[in-house]
Parts: sequence; structure tokens; C-alpha cells
Amino acid sequence: MATLEHAPAPTPTPVAIDVTFRIRRYNPEVDSEPHWEDYIVPCFPTDRILDGLAKVKADVDGTLTFRRSCAHGICGSDAMRINGRNRLACKTLVKDLDTSKPVTVEAIKGLPLEKDLVVDMEPFFKAFRDVMPFLVTDGKHLPTREWVQSAEDRAIFDDTTKCILCACCTTSCPVFWTDGQYFGPAAIVAAHRFIFDSRDTAGSQRLEILNDKEGVWRCRTTFNCTDACPRGIEVTKAIQEVKRALIMR
Repeated sequence: MATLEHAPAPTPTPVAIDVTFRIRRYNPEVDSEPHWEDYIVPCFPTDRILDGLAKVKADVDGTLTFRRSCAHGICGSDAMRINGRNRLACKTLVKDLDTSKPVTVEAIKGLPLEKDLVVDMEPFFKAFRDVMPFLVTDGKHLPTREWVQSAEDRAIFDDTTKCILCACCTTSCPVFWTDGQYFGPAAIVAAHRFIFDSRDTAGSQRLEILNDKEGVWRCRTTFNCTDACPRGIEVTKAIQEVKRALIMR
């Protein structure tokens, strides 16, 4: 039994601090252009930016509009620019930012702005659909039970299976900002996942799609996409592997 001399030190009680959120607001019904507004709410260091936005909406301004779903870094719906970088609001902690200055929050770039932090994701998902993001087989010699694949074959495309379609990579790309026809990194990652799957038979079709002038050859290898990915996918590497497959096929 522990004595008083050896009792563990009490855990410090968390202390909330006032954090200023500088949010880029836009209501198409009343605003001609987006504008910045400041909101001050108390946050604990371990709160996420998503928690702070929820406090703004619940306690200060109920008109604030943003997307969220699982709040655990899986659904990808709360991608936004936080202090100038694409991040998931649910994975960005208050303690990891400099709260001595306002925390800036705005919608991701390159997609049509609908309201506040919400953008129209349809152009993003159209590019995703265009690369055939599903397994295609020739219908011959299909297994009657599980389709066995070696660990080595799986490892080739394992990294690109982690994509959650948050659009952080695509909307961090300077080429995507200026070229509305570019497929973007996320679509190329989706194609990579099946191009290098040993069970798939439509790799040449996807490569031909990405060989288009708005496909992989528009990539300028700035590594913005890799830096922005909240899942740690080596996006630039995947794009280079697709380029190599096109050259070597």
C-alpha cells in the first residue's frame, strides 16, 4: 500500500484558453465576395480545430457552415485550410498551433465555393470516377472462394489503398488551382491502386486515360500533395510510378 510520501502527483487540471478563430465567411445570398470574421471561444489544448468550430457555431454564430461526419480522420469530410495549410479539422489539435495569433480557417482551394467552408466536390469526384476506381477482371478463371494475393503483390499498391477522398492533396496542387481540367493527385492515386493490383485487367485502359494532356503529365512534382495528405500517402511517388508505367508499358 502506497504511503503518503510516495503517492503519485495529482494530474494537473486542464485549463481552457481563449482562441481567436479568423474564419473566411461567404454567404452567396448576401455576399458578393468572401470576407474574414473573428470569433473568440475557449478551447483546451487537446481540443481539435473541429471542436473550436463547433463551439463557434453553437455559442457564437449558428450560421457558420462546414462539413463534418465521423470526426476521427476517416471520412475526410472536414478538409479545410488551417493557417494556410490543407488539413483535417478533426486531426489538428489546438496545442499544435500558435494560439498567440488568430487561427485562420478557410475553404480548400480550387473547387467552387458554396458557402463558408463548404465547396462543391463534384469536379473532384468526377475525376475520381473517370479513372475507373474499381476492380475490373476479364471474367475468366475467377476463384470460387477468396481471391488469394501474395503479400508482395499487395505491397506494391498498399500505400494508395489508404486514400479517404478528403481532397487535401488535390486542392493543395498549384496545377489544379489553375487548370480546371487536370485530374488531380487523388484521382491518380485511385488509378494507381488498381493499375498495380495483380487481380485487375484494366490497367492499360486507366493508363491511357491518364496519358491525356490533363493527366499525369501535368504534375510538376512540387510535393504539395504528399505534404498535405493526412493519411501519410506518398502521393508524389505514386504519380511518378504511373508515369514510369506509361513510359515502360
